[in-house]
Amino acid sequence: MFRRVFSLALLLALVLSLAASISAQEEEPVRIGIVTSQTGSHARFGEAQLRGYELALEAINDAGGVLGRPLELVILDDTSEPETAQLMVERLITEEEVSIIIGAYSSSATLPAVGVANDYEVPMVVPTAATDAITEQGYEWVFRICAPSSVYASTMLDFLVEYGQIDNIAIIYENTAFGSNTAEAAEAYAEELGIEVVASEAYEAGSPDYRPVLTRVKDSDPEAIFFVSYLADATLLMQQAEEIDLNVEAFAAGGAGFSLPDFPANAGPNAEFTLSVTQWTPDVAWPGSEDFTELFIERYEVEPQYHSAETYAALFVVADAIERAGTADDPEAIRDALRETDMDTIFGPIRFDETGQNAHPMLVTQVLNGLFVTVWPPDVASIEPVYPAPRWEERDSFEYPEIGGTEESTDSGS
Repeated sequence: MFRRVFSLALLLALVLSLAASISAQEEEPVRIGIVTSQTGSHARFGEAQLRGYELALEAINDAGGVLGRPLELVILDDTSEPETAQLMVERLITEEEVSIIIGAYSSSATLPAVGVANDYEVPMVVPTAATDAITEQGYEWVFRICAPSSVYASTMLDFLVEYGQIDNIAIIYENTAFGSNTAEAAEAYAEELGIEVVASEAYEAGSPDYRPVLTRVKDSDPEAIFFVSYLADATLLMQQAEEIDLNVEAFAAGGAGFSLPDFPANAGPNAEFTLSVTQWTPDVAWPGSEDFTELFIERYEVEPQYHSAETYAALFVVADAIERAGTADDPEAIRDALRETDMDTIFGPIRFDETGQNAHPMLVTQVLNGLFVTVWPPDVASIEPVYPAPRWEERDSFEYPEIGGTEESTDSGS
């Protein structure tokens, strides 16, 4: 009798222990690796990315998490340096043992980082970095949700042809991966459209004086200028364009500093009438975008820039892939699920092609009265653009069009 009671007690203890073990496993967080720029020259963009992750994490966990478990982010700082980004991806895989990674911010950091993830056969989702080469290496473990650099250029040139019927253009760009790739794409597409590139000027970021570059461009007498520049340079370029009285029909840009919220704040009147391509705007008619914008403003007291929308959507894409894969621990199964992604998000539809690239549509905004206003394509535009831009001496007396119901938009590029 004693032996039977003892056996039953032992069996009960084993069952309870197993149940506790299963329960603990179910509650163990699903860990996602994140690489972004928390310090260094791109920290401002990294902050925007982290805000998107934060809101998405809360929404996913409030809805029950993934596979019945809470989601947890393992966030590492790439210090805005490509070498560090590579090391952080390797650390996430070998030390943190994550099965999927999202990041980084810049193209310069992301391009070598995705090579590391691919070598280790761990899927990596790219939310922001835009250089075309990221999805042109034949990598099987890399997926990008944003449009590549070539689309920045083609979108703006299509707009300039439609509104300005331009015959020529000048290109001014920072000699980084994103800058060079976007400029090369602009030159190639301009040639395809029959637009003459009358000047192409690369520069080193952080120069105190861009007047020699701008003067050479002025001497080439372009109808429009296409800039690929980050924030500090964008501000100074427009300030010095006024100083040398450089007038063109359109000061246009491939995102980046020309569409960051700090640009109209820092450049003031010099930012007016500049045009920029963007990946997303707060008023775009994609499902959940309006609610996301309202929540973001409530939390951070500023409107979201598109980096936040990208990372918000990226985390939902990853959560969806893990849920469909049925595992958080098998990189190959998660990769295969990513290949089958078919989602409508606040960032638009997300469906990856055979290279891992999502076909994401882009928009054009214009700074009017200190606000970023969506002006193209027509089906999503708030108003028609002011085109051509007024000459510098005409701007003080210019009568702005009424911008009904437009809120300040805050976007940027990579």
